Amino acid sequence: MSEMRAGLARIACHLPPKRITNADLVREFGSWTAEKIQAKTGIEARHVAEDEPVSKLACLAAEKLFSQGVDRSEIDMLLLCTETPDYIMPSTACIIHEKLGLSKGCGAFDYNLGCSGYVYGLHMASAMVRSGLAKKVLLLTGDVMTRYIHGGDKSTRTIFGDGFTASLIDGGGAGRIGQFVLGTDGSGVENLIIPAGGTVLPCSEETRQMRTNRYGNSRTRENLYMNGPEVLKFALREVPQAVGACLEKNGLTLDDVDFFVFHQATTMMLERLREAIGIAEEKFVIDLADKGNTISSTIPFALKALEEDGRLTPGKVVLLCGFGVGYSWGATVLRYGPHQARR
Repeated sequence: MSEMRAGLARIACHLPPKRITNADLVREFGSWTAEKIQAKTGIEARHVAEDEPVSKLACLAAEKLFSQGVDRSEIDMLLLCTETPDYIMPSTACIIHEKLGLSKGCGAFDYNLGCSGYVYGLHMASAMVRSGLAKKVLLLTGDVMTRYIHGGDKSTRTIFGDGFTASLIDGGGAGRIGQFVLGTDGSGVENLIIPAGGTVLPCSEETRQMRTNRYGNSRTRENLYMNGPEVLKFALREVPQAVGACLEKNGLTLDDVDFFVFHQATTMMLERLREAIGIAEEKFVIDLADKGNTISSTIPFALKALEEDGRLTPGKVVLLCGFGVGYSWGATVLRYGPHQARR
């Protein structure tokens, strides 16, 4: 009996309509220029959710997927990757399940991961399909992280945006999913964190007190904090090793890969990684200028852009690598071919 395959069949994306440009930020902060922000981050604009919850915005991405001809009645597993759920409980995936009108025989759950989250989602979804636990998995990603960024923190406001994606993983998807490399290093937890709001440090008057650092960035302990230099060190230490291990596990070399799609953190970080690994510039995808760092959604956004450009043709090989908060990282490959019926 031949081995069950799992493939990425379709992707759909949704961006909230509100858009904040570099010029908008300069009018607020006054101390930078739009050109300087673009040069430091590679980002020209980012989209920001207003009062909509993750459940509503993720549903908009899912509905776009269904409009491509995907039958919602056939979805038998729903995975939601988010760090900003609607509630502590219940699971936001259950809310989305009801809003989308999925079958009661469809499982649904959230998992809390950031920039590595899409690769982890592909890992779980492909394992379910290969094992026969599910036939069609709906993988949703998205956060309203800008809601947790202090208005006075230009170090993070320039980088992050809100975005949502929906992916279908099944037994015949054209992007055949390969072997995975996953990793974790919890020693870096304090370098990318929202300190208050959980059981370790509940929200209080004290956690709402604003602090301003020597660079003029203001935030409270209820806001996102990122130690950029330490996160960069982590990425340069772990990502090249993860890429090498992924290539080896999938029987590939750098030359065999047509496109490298990494988590879209900032252009500066991506270029440092590209140079460290020795990836040719024409193979390296950068897709964040018009949306910023959308956390778990950056990789599917970039894949969708490649698809729309007509570049994901049969025979193409794509290496995906997500990395960030946790610290957590993951990599896999997609081998593109014609859509096949499930065996």
